[in-house]
Amino acid sequence: MSLLDTVKESGIIGAGGAGFPTHVKLAAKAEYILLNGAECEPLLRVDQQLMELYPDEVIKGFEAARRLVGARKALIGIKGKHQEVISILKKRIDVLQVSGLIEVRELKDIYPVGDEQVLVYELTGRIVPEAGIPLQVGCVVINTETALNIYRASQNEPVTETYITVAGDIPNRLTGKVPVGTPIIDVLKLSGIESFDDYAIIDGGPMMGNVMNSLDGYVTKKTKGFIILKKQHNLIKRKTLSMKQSLRVNKTCEQCRMCTDMCPRYLLGHDMQPHKMIRLVNYGIDIVEDQKMASLCSQCNLCELFACPIDIYPRTANLYLKQKLAEQNIRYSPVATEFTARKSREHRLVPSKRLIARLGLTNFDKPAPLTKVTIEPEIVYIAKCQHVGVPAIPVVAIGDYVNAGQLIGKIPENSMGAAVHTSIAGTVVEITDDYIAVRRD
Repeated sequence: MSLLDTVKESGIIGAGGAGFPTHVKLAAKAEYILLNGAECEPLLRVDQQLMELYPDEVIKGFEAARRLVGARKALIGIKGKHQEVISILKKRIDVLQVSGLIEVRELKDIYPVGDEQVLVYELTGRIVPEAGIPLQVGCVVINTETALNIYRASQNEPVTETYITVAGDIPNRLTGKVPVGTPIIDVLKLSGIESFDDYAIIDGGPMMGNVMNSLDGYVTKKTKGFIILKKQHNLIKRKTLSMKQSLRVNKTCEQCRMCTDMCPRYLLGHDMQPHKMIRLVNYGIDIVEDQKMASLCSQCNLCELFACPIDIYPRTANLYLKQKLAEQNIRYSPVATEFTARKSREHRLVPSKRLIARLGLTNFDKPAPLTKVTIEPEIVYIAKCQHVGVPAIPVVAIGDYVNAGQLIGKIPENSMGAAVHTSIAGTVVEITDDYIAVRRD
């Protein structure tokens, strides 16, 4: 079996973000392949520790990915503040004799340098077109855990676990390896808190993550972190305001255009102007061509949680218009073909420490060390669709006995998707439209 087929059969997806199937990315040809080790979301601590503790595996997986896409250069992007990790990576690259192929490049400690398009610009100087993907400028991007999973796939280990940071206003901040399908409540209790009545939980990072309405969910391959904060924390209050309430607050917009002037995509030369989207919504201007601009929003939330001086909701206005356009199946069609970063960009980059202070998270910006945790859920619920594309088709039936790591869902024919495997040994006890449940033996 080829390495690409192995990656496909192992169910590897982007470990974080939307969860794009990795075998689809690696089937392309590109000049550069980039390792996104920026991890620019405040408080999350997965990537930096994986590079420190498993440098050989990450480098070998990344080099395998480079070979698959035929890239002449593989660039690891990591924030310059992680000098110890950078030193380890450089040494191991030399020892593994791939120094002519893989290079470590330092990134500024800014948000959102981990945004795929910002990363491409910072590492290569190229600008991904509006509504485009890195491949259009000769780049393929994967993240640290994905590279680690590629290496493990080469050792016949499918994706059955994921690394998660648990952080926030809690006694125990840590990062741990957790079986896919584990009840989220089991992971949250690693924080040292037993009752979450007074807390709200953000699934993901504090900028782009959403506050969970229920704690009844289950870990997927792309679960990367949980931020636990008191319900009265200002960040929780802002994130739990309804869209209707947010749009009402937006009536106070002063049209100062700070949301636009600090928008990462606008600064790359894209025509993304949140202040105009607020204007369209506030005045009910139903001009579709003007609304299409909202499709360029990456939902990084910088406009809403940092740039706006009066704390209104520009991102929500973008999201509202994006949803309206999606309902009408209207897409943005770029006019420009070449883009130049705006001259003001270098003066408008947002330092992470300043962002963390603005979010009210300075007291919680502490290490979350990778810790060996023991979670043995009685039942795991393996989602059939943890990725971009169509759900996996079950290849097991209720009552079947399965071994840990066994394939339980395959990619439908002629479709984009990802295979799923059980993370524990046991008996299949339920199959629904959403998941396959396995009870521990």
